[in-house]
Amino acid sequence: MSGQNQYSVMRDITLFAGLGVLILIIFLTQGSVYSLRMLVEAGCYAILALGLTIQWGYAGLFNVGVMGFIAAGAASSMLITFPRNPEFWNSAGPELVAVFIVKLIACGVLVWLANISNRWGIGGKLRALFIAVAIAVAYLVLSDHMSEMSTQIEKASGWMGGLGLPVAVGWIVAGIVAGVIAWFVGKICLGLRADYLAIATLGIAQIIKHFLKNADWLTHGTLSVSPLPWPVPKPADGEFLLARASYLSIVAIAIVIIYLLLQRAYHAPWGRMMRAIRDNENASASMGKNVNGRRLEIFVLGCILMGFGGAMLIHFTSIYDPSGFIDLNHTFLVWVMVILGGSGNNRGAIFGAVLVYIIWVMSEPLALTLFEFIGTYGKAWFDWDPPSDLNSRALQMRVFVIGLAITLVLRFAPQGVLPEKQARH
Repeated sequence: MSGQNQYSVMRDITLFAGLGVLILIIFLTQGSVYSLRMLVEAGCYAILALGLTIQWGYAGLFNVGVMGFIAAGAASSMLITFPRNPEFWNSAGPELVAVFIVKLIACGVLVWLANISNRWGIGGKLRALFIAVAIAVAYLVLSDHMSEMSTQIEKASGWMGGLGLPVAVGWIVAGIVAGVIAWFVGKICLGLRADYLAIATLGIAQIIKHFLKNADWLTHGTLSVSPLPWPVPKPADGEFLLARASYLSIVAIAIVIIYLLLQRAYHAPWGRMMRAIRDNENASASMGKNVNGRRLEIFVLGCILMGFGGAMLIHFTSIYDPSGFIDLNHTFLVWVMVILGGSGNNRGAIFGAVLVYIIWVMSEPLALTLFEFIGTYGKAWFDWDPPSDLNSRALQMRVFVIGLAITLVLRFAPQGVLPEKQARH
């Protein structure tokens, strides 16, 4: 083993050992129940970070719409797993939804036919006109039907409710739905420059969030949905420890499987091709590689993981509330995890996710303890009255601490604490 490889292995071992010591300290000081909750949520964020690190680290795709794909996955899993609403199924709602799905498929086929009309000799300008007309027709047909459908469903039953299927099915569907949305977004946006792609994904995320907030007939809107089912028995009679440990086991198994698959893909010819496209797009295209096609693959794959991780996270909290998806928590924080851990390194994404989430959740109680200490001794020594809003100020400290952490990392380890290993030629 070369000296560089030995250094890389020792660095990984040292950093993960230090992270383990930090987790042990939290267990000893905060208790097992709280610490298990923190680790489950950190594990779900690790899956989100893995989805982002393959987009940014493997292919250089600047996706700032992470929140939208998390929200789409969470909503999909909620609809699949939440118990059925008998009032909806006993009304005309199912028939209206079935007709809407048929119209949606028909409109999709119409747009697709307009898109491939060049195969029949249709020129560029006429093809663009056909596409515009097809989109306009689809919008008018679908919006008109959705308006009538939502009104009747809300009047008859309030909202659709779920399908009552197993949680595992909901998680799989969450990944599929996020991947399908990503495919449509990617077909339109992946030909754009990085800054335009960022703007486009940010806009898509806001569209998804606002649709989910206002679609009362589909998601119950801002009234929230709870309790969501778990894949393991929920805490009964206060037995939080076993329940959360079981949920953590499932999350840990999912992380291991995803990590092994991504590592295999990274070292396969597919992974080397993705990095070649990232490093020199023109050279890769000149070698006959389908640059946009490969980018679409990695974009969809990353968003599948985001939808899957978002579903796991929302089921653990047991509450679905579309207003709870915010860019700070579900886009910015994931980017911090990837940047701090090291983009393009799957171990770095996991390390960064767990460490940053620990900093995120622990900064508030630590800041509050520090503020109370300063207030107590400030009063005793200097007759100083502390502000009455220390609790809210402690909560705001987490943003400061995260900002300080990312600033220090960018200053002293710009490639992350576990950077991607560069191949030596």
